[in-house]
Amino acid sequence: MEISAGGRLEVRITAADVGKRVSVRRRTEHAAEGGKFTDTVGVLTSWDDGVLLITRRDGETVRIAARTLVAGKVVPAARARRRGPAASYGELARVAARAWQPVERERLGEWELRAASGFTRRANSALPLGDPGLPLDNALTAVRRWYAARGLPAYVQAATGGEGTQEALCAKLTERGWRREVTAELWTGALAPLVDREPGPTAPEDVLLSRTADEAWLRRYQRKGIGEVALRVLGSGPSVWFATVPGAGDSGAEGATPAAIGRLVVDGRWAGFAAVEVDPALRRRGLATAVMAALAGRALQEGASAAWLQVESDNDRARALYRRLGFAAHHSYHHFREPAGDGAPGRAG
Repeated sequence: MEISAGGRLEVRITAADVGKRVSVRRRTEHAAEGGKFTDTVGVLTSWDDGVLLITRRDGETVRIAARTLVAGKVVPAARARRRGPAASYGELARVAARAWQPVERERLGEWELRAASGFTRRANSALPLGDPGLPLDNALTAVRRWYAARGLPAYVQAATGGEGTQEALCAKLTERGWRREVTAELWTGALAPLVDREPGPTAPEDVLLSRTADEAWLRRYQRKGIGEVALRVLGSGPSVWFATVPGAGDSGAEGATPAAIGRLVVDGRWAGFAAVEVDPALRRRGLATAVMAALAGRALQEGASAAWLQVESDNDRARALYRRLGFAAHHSYHHFREPAGDGAPGRAG
């Protein structure tokens, strides 16, 4: 990381730069003069009492004593995208929310409270896009009461790592004891190249598309205990499709489990892929690519041109596949769970 000017290290940031993306170099606390240094890049979310808080792309907030700084500068808010469709965080957050619609929702100012009996955090968390109309502490109390009344833990979904994301909010949630439980990334890519990919020699001939998730599709889906609420969430969205690759020798026999499945939500120019799952014994045979190509073809017919998907940060196999298919990370998002045992409002159930 180049941080010097003319070969000279300089600290060129101040408390006035809170809210900006910065790059800093600091001396480790106990290192001797000329010892080890650590570099940090992220959004400067506070600078109080000689301590800086910098929230990185992955959502981690780093505390840095100002006295340990040896260099620092403001850097561009987001790297220029080299590939994939251009989109703001707000646009993608709303598109993704429409693909996992809750059974119950309520507005808190510009925030949206979402509940679906606990099926997927994406449909059971507050989405804070804008001003809640209350001071933050009051808004968080209202969030906790709303979820407590439904017997659910309170979650807030917030994002980092892109232009217009919510590093400051993430830092404030962390300061108030909200615990980051899950970090994932939203990736984007061009849609048409998925359709044009040549199928491998072992790729399936037929990928079946349906408007509903039938019993066979659900047998391959990794989540257990799928009930009516989960089916409503899975079927939500402007235009939803389910893909199934029958298992070897599967002629529709009752109880057969598909070799692979996938889910698609078409929403204007966007096509969102989810639940792409393959029988572990049949991996590396092109099944996942075939599923996505078939769904992409349907999305193109409905007028979509851009694609998005969500992948957890530790899912190396899926990330490698999506990278080969031309996707790239747009931003990270996190689910923060409310603090426990601190006099919070009582919980139903």
